[in-house]
Amino acid sequence: MNTMASNTSVLAVAPVLAAAPRCAPAWRAPAVLLLIGVAACGLLPDQLGLMTRIFITALFVLSLDLVVGIAGLATLGHAALFGMGAYAAGIFALQVYPDPLVGLAVGIAAGAGLAALSGAFLLRFQGFTFLMLTIAISQILLSLAQKARRWTGGDDGLSGFVMGPLLGRFEFDLEGRVAALYALAVLVVLFYVARRVVDSPFGFAVRGIHENRARMAALGTPVFARLWMVYTAAGALAGAAGALSAQTNAVVGMDSLSFALSAEALVMLILGGAGRLTGALVGATVFTILHHTAASINPYHWLFVVGTLLMLVVLVSPAKAWAWLRRRAGGVR
Repeated sequence: MNTMASNTSVLAVAPVLAAAPRCAPAWRAPAVLLLIGVAACGLLPDQLGLMTRIFITALFVLSLDLVVGIAGLATLGHAALFGMGAYAAGIFALQVYPDPLVGLAVGIAAGAGLAALSGAFLLRFQGFTFLMLTIAISQILLSLAQKARRWTGGDDGLSGFVMGPLLGRFEFDLEGRVAALYALAVLVVLFYVARRVVDSPFGFAVRGIHENRARMAALGTPVFARLWMVYTAAGALAGAAGALSAQTNAVVGMDSLSFALSAEALVMLILGGAGRLTGALVGATVFTILHHTAASINPYHWLFVVGTLLMLVVLVSPAKAWAWLRRRAGGVR
């Protein structure tokens, strides 16, 4: 009986395996990301602040891709996990110990802890109910942060903390070189971890739940446990992004818990293409550069450009665009 159930489960996930692209070695994409990131920092020394923002945003959108693209859970409250990591790292640096790596671990633990606790409740619901409850959780945390002025600074934001040197040697310089390389290193490591998770049997089981939850449940797959685990992992990545934001900016504002941040992250994911991880990186990069450029030209109408780009994405999906680019480059269809 056990053998039969095992074989049936494999058959259930087989369509997902067939539809998924043949994976390159897990280290290849992170290695390419590292090379591109280092090259960008070297070629654009005057834009290191922008590079840092791109790396942190990419990590945040990557965490959202685990929830939306891989697990198929629609959420508009993902900023709660980001803000939790940011405030946890900032408060820890201000009240306890300003070491960046320890603070990063605190941010990861805070994001994962909130995801684990809230996910135990949220994941019992589906569809529109789940979507609205994620917004509710984010708004509750936003209200608590506003009222706990002693810890969070309220509407003025949390500030006044100075991060110690990275690894005890590298001070955060005014040019932002250490901050950019630090954010890039964390992004590359966590991107590698995410790739390993998604390409594992666990990841394919989660994709199977995304494709047909009822069928996977009927075959004995622990649907709730799998979704809870991936939601917790996404919380850890979002918490890491929040901690990096707090450490590199030396301030945590209320916008780190805002609905707007969640919506922008979802837009970035749509731009890059959900469910492929690299799409999260592309979408975050395009949106952030577009925001930076258009807002510097006209700070009041830059959303018009984003709206136009979203219309193009609806008309021509990212998957079709990538296929067209591969054909133009002489690649395999």
